[in-house]
Amino acid sequence: MKVLKQILYSNVKKLLKLWKLFLFLKFPSLSLHLIMREQIIIKSTELFLTLGFKSVTMDDIASEMAISKKTIYVHFKNKIKLVEAVTLNLFENICDGIDGICEASANPIEELYDIKMFVMNHLKNEKASPQYQLKKYYPQVYSILRMRQFDKMHDSVKESLQKGIDTLLFRSNIDVDFISRMYFNGMTGIKDESIFPQSKFNMNYLMESYLEYHLRAIVTDNGLQILNQFINKSNQK
Repeated sequence: MKVLKQILYSNVKKLLKLWKLFLFLKFPSLSLHLIMREQIIIKSTELFLTLGFKSVTMDDIASEMAISKKTIYVHFKNKIKLVEAVTLNLFENICDGIDGICEASANPIEELYDIKMFVMNHLKNEKASPQYQLKKYYPQVYSILRMRQFDKMHDSVKESLQKGIDTLLFRSNIDVDFISRMYFNGMTGIKDESIFPQSKFNMNYLMESYLEYHLRAIVTDNGLQILNQFINKSNQK
């Protein structure tokens, strides 16, 4: 089933690339419109992660891109729509990377550590607690993102847990559905600035600590040996 999903996903991505090429050749003006939209999303993502969703204005984005504010409004009718587009685009990019890691990882323990490193590198310029600001100032966008995150992580973690059981790295008596939900709740919870302020906890420490906490509760003796290798690597950095 997983192999079939990967094949379908790969084919869909190829079709999307061919569709973009077709649009560019057939409708060059439409393609330029889409290119500008993508550039606005890319620049806005950079600014939002660095300065925060609340702090960055449409004027700031226009100034950084050397375009008029009116050009932004051609693509996004207001800032809420822009924030939503940026958030969901970033989510999709991270999902693509996670899918690639899941295909390549040797075991589910390595998979989780590789995903952690990927997410940390992807959000390395995150300096303004964007998730906290998103929840506070754009609650509707936050709710949409949270449900998509849950759907993606719930399925992905369940597959990973089952793989761990099948390879004797995770205990056979764990409740896969329950633990996948708890993992999601914990991973999103450590990003709550009101509970884990950045002045006390940096995100790498929080993710590293929660990952160890999660895995220690479910690994077998064989799994613990692999887990200790990753913990020792982290301690040597």
